[in-house]
Amino acid sequence: MPSSGPSGAQPLDHFSVASVYAEMLARAPENDMQPRLEPMQMAMDVLGEPQRSAPVIHVGGTNGKTSTARMIEAGLLAHDLRVGRYSSPHMGSVTERVSIDGKPVSDETFVRVWDEIRPHIQRVDQQLSARGEVPLTLFECLTVLAFAIFADEPVDVMVIEVGLGGTWDATNVVEPAVQVITSISLDHTDLLGDTERDIALEKAGIIKPGGFLISAAQIPEAADVLLEAARTAGVEFRFESVEFGVESRTPGVGGQQLTIQGLAGRYPDLLLALHGPHQAENFALAVAALEAFLGGGEKELNLENLQLACENITSPGRLETLRTGPAVIVDAGHNPAGLEASALALKESFGLTKLVLVVGILQEKDAPAMLQTLYTQYEGLAEEICFTESTSPRAIPAADLAELAQDAGFREEDIHITERLDEAIDWAVMRVDDSGETATGGILITGSITLVGEARTLLGAA
Repeated sequence: MPSSGPSGAQPLDHFSVASVYAEMLARAPENDMQPRLEPMQMAMDVLGEPQRSAPVIHVGGTNGKTSTARMIEAGLLAHDLRVGRYSSPHMGSVTERVSIDGKPVSDETFVRVWDEIRPHIQRVDQQLSARGEVPLTLFECLTVLAFAIFADEPVDVMVIEVGLGGTWDATNVVEPAVQVITSISLDHTDLLGDTERDIALEKAGIIKPGGFLISAAQIPEAADVLLEAARTAGVEFRFESVEFGVESRTPGVGGQQLTIQGLAGRYPDLLLALHGPHQAENFALAVAALEAFLGGGEKELNLENLQLACENITSPGRLETLRTGPAVIVDAGHNPAGLEASALALKESFGLTKLVLVVGILQEKDAPAMLQTLYTQYEGLAEEICFTESTSPRAIPAADLAELAQDAGFREEDIHITERLDEAIDWAVMRVDDSGETATGGILITGSITLVGEARTLLGAA
């Protein structure tokens, strides 16, 4: 791995995470996925193949990728392994995407390693430009940087979350020991296809010889695709609800108590401080992935290690309570299936009798279907809704969302519009306070991850 920057480069103290990220933002945006892998392989080759510096657990799917990756990370840490985790997008600082032992990489390492690999990135850019191709995109650069940081540390194992799709995702230069695929549903249909089968074909691109497929329960059309891909690649495969799963769960105010039937063992009385059946299923997926990675699916995990992992599992921005009195809850829900899962968990665990919604959605999402899901799931509980915008240039204007909401069933008199998130939160608090002494009210801020991230910043979340 190169260890020196370009000749004449500015001293490191002249750079910052913000300036490095601004440099990357000048490139093609991460939602502009290029159906290619050769540029990533070119970058890996010139850097000495950092993606091969440690074994990989590759996590794909539609919903629950980040939560599942964080659960796997916690389990590996509980087994005294040094872990690098790459996830996207971020909610606060871009350094959140590159995690070392459960914490964002240090600013100094982020900037130093980028400075070291910059001349090699520029060389790849020049080769691509000479061929008339788009230089490395924002997401490709971040992925290259993550692999370089993990090799620089170094780590014992990498947990790599797919950004978008699978086959052509920038992360798909790895040869994973374990491939994990969470539940597949409709999302990014403009890029991945408009049926679950089409999307499964893209997700299945991460299934490669030498791996071990661990899959969530899937609808038959998606399951058939994954099974065929696994058999073609000659990898072992295990599916939730067939070989492993949630045996029992008891929801509570602080989360839920679980008993998980894994591939090799049964793990009772685990306390998971996350809400909803979807998070229980994500945890079962993580347990199976740990069994596959650590013992080929045949060795039982140490129960105390799993209990320790549970104590350290968090999932920021996923049904996270940021304030009480009234409760202010944030949840990043970027497609109808994700919103539905969160709604079931919120109604099961929070005991609210009145809810005010604050919603912002990005342009590439299926806003009409998402709003229809919100209306259906919260009818009778959420009578008022405020549409707002994150600072992302991809945010759908609040007024446009309000028009779509009326088509979904929301009444015009129950809709409030403001472009500013802080004003939206203030309005929601006032509406909950006006609900009367008999109501147990709360506020749910949901939609895009950028909106949830900005809400966490406004409300002082760690």
